[in-house]
Amino acid sequence: MAKKVVLAGGGVLGVQIGLMSAYTGHDTTFWLRSEGSIGRTQPKIDHYEAAIFAELEEAKKLIGNPMAAYLYPRGLFESPADLTAEKIDEAIAKAKKNFAELIHIELDMGKAFADADFVIEAMSEDLTAKEDLFKKMQAYLPEKTILLTNSSTLLPSVMAPFTGRPDRFCAMHFANSIWRQNTAEIMGEPETAPEVYEATVAFAKELNMIPLELKKEQPGYMLNSLLIPFLNAAGMLLGKGVSDPETIDKTWRLGTGAPKGPFEIFDIVGLDTAYNICRMQPEAQEEGAPLNVFVGILKEKIDKGEKGVGTGKGFYDYSQNK
Repeated sequence: MAKKVVLAGGGVLGVQIGLMSAYTGHDTTFWLRSEGSIGRTQPKIDHYEAAIFAELEEAKKLIGNPMAAYLYPRGLFESPADLTAEKIDEAIAKAKKNFAELIHIELDMGKAFADADFVIEAMSEDLTAKEDLFKKMQAYLPEKTILLTNSSTLLPSVMAPFTGRPDRFCAMHFANSIWRQNTAEIMGEPETAPEVYEATVAFAKELNMIPLELKKEQPGYMLNSLLIPFLNAAGMLLGKGVSDPETIDKTWRLGTGAPKGPFEIFDIVGLDTAYNICRMQPEAQEEGAPLNVFVGILKEKIDKGEKGVGTGKGFYDYSQNK
């Protein structure tokens, strides 16, 4: 089992990954770039800790429920057989202990990465920023460390030359609410060593994730290859002025039975991530095109600090939930 895990980045997914790392017993460090980053990251840690504890408490309602096998939070329990009052209380106690003892925040790169088994880059989709980070990391990463990226859309082969260790580098992508949607899409690049890929699959299992192995590189992996066209369609409806986010979401929920609409998903993903993904698409480059207008809407909200669930407001207001 990996002993030390480092998250480079404290965004929405980075925080969730770090919490699941600690929940499963790994010593977990968040490396952040500045004191200001701590001020932005700590509230996210607090928010998602509370969400996990709420999920654990909610699991008590599934005790004896025949639907428990379909509804239980898969990342928090190995099987629905674990849904007993005693085991749920044990899981809550374990989570409190692990979150208090195993989570650290560090600004010093050397201290953060020392003796790390896995370092997971979880920054926003900005290739220039990722290149700068990977090049700085090279001086501090131990030889044994496996470097992973949680990039949503960038291919690992694009980033591998910046890492200084392409044979010990691959992508592992998580879904939001990873304690429930417990998937880890694993994608190597041509130079990824087979044993590194296999070790990453094993590490995903340690985090209570279900490893989904890609046999070749694919922009957006599998999940985002399905999800992004759907979200683009919603963004273009808003960009055309066809309707408002609430009505578009209601249409999707009522018409499909899905629990959330596309703009609720945008808020969960984070509008800065959505902005970086959308603006790179050819349709977004054409002035006045629906996707171009939507990118402008995202930018306006980001500039106001309305980046989604993590900041308390995006397309919806979550401040009352904090």
